[in-house]
Amino acid sequence: MLFFYVKALHIIFIVTWFAGLFYIVRLFVYNAEADLKPEPERSILQQQYKIMMKRLWFGITWPSAVLTLIFGPWMLVLYGSIPLWLWVKLGFVLFLYAYFFFLHSIFSQQQKGVFRFNSTQLRVWNEVATIFLVAIVFLVVLKSLASMMWGLIGLLLFTGALLVAIKVYKKVREKQ
Repeated sequence: MLFFYVKALHIIFIVTWFAGLFYIVRLFVYNAEADLKPEPERSILQQQYKIMMKRLWFGITWPSAVLTLIFGPWMLVLYGSIPLWLWVKLGFVLFLYAYFFFLHSIFSQQQKGVFRFNSTQLRVWNEVATIFLVAIVFLVVLKSLASMMWGLIGLLLFTGALLVAIKVYKKVREKQ
């Protein structure tokens, strides 16, 4: 019974963590675009985005990432063994945490007014969380390495479709 409570909490904090990951990069995009605006609009927007990013990052995203990291291993201990599909999932989770720390560096830079990435590049970074989400959910639901191969092929196609969509969106925006 304890396993299901821990699993429910793990899922809840994964959902809130991903919500933070998705939204923070959107705020990065808006903040980078605000940097191109004339004064006083730039200062007003950036001050507001700084507050929003800080509250989201430290109030939701970081706590959710930490609690996901607590409940995930706890679930593994209660589960008792680690099947092969779960090792693969843990590999994706490891890369997801690397992505999370990379976003933290972007957060820190933007808090200081440093913009290494333009809005288009940040839109691409925004889709990375989607790719991890798709990969991890398919692994958890299918629990099969054979299905995982088809899932990886689908993931690559999905990634390609996302990149094409970003390019199309950019061209539409440029026409406007």
